This record gives sequence, structure tokens and C-alpha cells, in this order.
Amino acid sequence: MSATTYYEQVRGVLDEIHETQGEAIEEAGDLLANTIASGGRVYLFGSGHSVIPVMDVFPRYGTFVGFFPLYDPRLMWHNVVGPGGARELLWLERREGYVENFLQSFAMDRRDAMIVFSHGGLNAAPVEAALYAKTREMKVVTVSSLANAKVSTATHSSGKRLSDVADIALDNCVPLEDALVDIGYPERIAAGSTMASVFVAMSLVAETGARLKAMGIKPHTFVSPNVAGVSKDHNLRVFDAYTGKLFERPPLKRGNG
Repeated sequence: MSATTYYEQVRGVLDEIHETQGEAIEEAGDLLANTIASGGRVYLFGSGHSVIPVMDVFPRYGTFVGFFPLYDPRLMWHNVVGPGGARELLWLERREGYVENFLQSFAMDRRDAMIVFSHGGLNAAPVEAALYAKTREMKVVTVSSLANAKVSTATHSSGKRLSDVADIALDNCVPLEDALVDIGYPERIAAGSTMASVFVAMSLVAETGARLKAMGIKPHTFVSPNVAGVSKDHNLRVFDAYTGKLFERPPLKRGNG
């Protein structure tokens, strides 16, 4: 059964991430925990299908304040054709210069960090998001296919692939073509990068949260109403904490690390 083939392929990808990326995920978790503990924000960016892990990190049950998703509807498809369609999105995410105009609406500085998701790691949108963060002296964690980076020529005018910009480059361990199941045609089916990137994203959430706990910091965690002992207004307080961190941060002082 091809469904079984897909299961086996995805299991192999997740095993490889666990075996080869564990140390880097721990390093990234330490970076992110220290960012949040010191009052910084961990921004998350992705375009196209790579926005899915961004949407899955916050707000959803089991994640916490400190992660700040960056959503641009123009970089997310809402239709296959027409306004918000896939062709328009695919065109825009390859255009240089757009992402800087989007990101300049957000207050970012060297207290912050950014996680950028992109399977291919070549399109202008993710590369420029990472480059923009670096101009703000932010630490950058990337999640992409390093197999793709090894064989692909950079298409951005900077000459950089996404992983080239990273302080910590995490490998999603998915082959460059992304799709995993061979049914007898040159084109494989059933993509693996979304499963991999969400697994990495949740691994980072887990590692970051555990390290905050070790620092004596209790995260403001978005909680399912099925959890016993949680007050009815718990999640309202989570959103209050989120907006407080978003709008009430003191300005960066000269010489402040």
C-alpha cells in the first residue's frame, strides 16, 4: 500500500531528524529560551506551505507566549486560482524587495530572534526575511532541506541560500524533491516537508519551554479547556501577556545587549 510507504518514509525522516539534528535543536532551544527570558521575541516566518509550521506554533494548545508569528495573506494562498491564488503567491515569493516592506512594520531589534521555514531555501521571501533579521542584529534559526541546498544554485541576488544566513541551520532531512512516494512516474507524490517542519517546530517549542522552566520561568501557555484545574479566563490572560509583550516593550537602549 502506498499509504504504508508514506508512513515508512515519514518515519524515516523523523528518525533522521532526531538522530542528526538533536544537538542543533538543543542549541536552538537554548538560544530561544534565553531570548524569551531576556524580554525578546521569537518571530516566525514562512511563505506558501511553509507558513503551516508558523501557524502551528502560536496560538494553539500547548504553545506559549514568546513566539510571534508573522503572517502576510499575500504570501499565503487562499484559493487555487484568482485573488489569493497559488500562482500569484508563487510569483510574489520569488520577487526580491517585497519582504522588507512587509517586515518593516514590526519592531525588531537585537534582543529578538527569528525562525524561518522554507523547504527549498532559495526563494526571495525566506532568504530576505533572514537577511532582514540579520540587519537588525538578530539571531536566525532556519529550517530547510540541506540536501536541496547542497545541489542548488542560489537564486537570490545576494548569492545566499537560506541556510547560508543562519546562525543555526536545522535540516528537515527531506529529499530535495519533497514528495516521498514513487508510484511509477517521474513525479513522486505525498510531500514530506510539512510533517518534518512541524515536527521540528514542536521540538523547538518543547526544548524552549523546558529550558525556561529550568530558569524558573513559567511560560504563558495556551491551554485546552479539557485540562483540569485551569481557570476559565486562563487563555484570556495568555492573550493579555502576548499583547503586552508585543506593544509594551521598553525601547532598546544604546549598549543594551
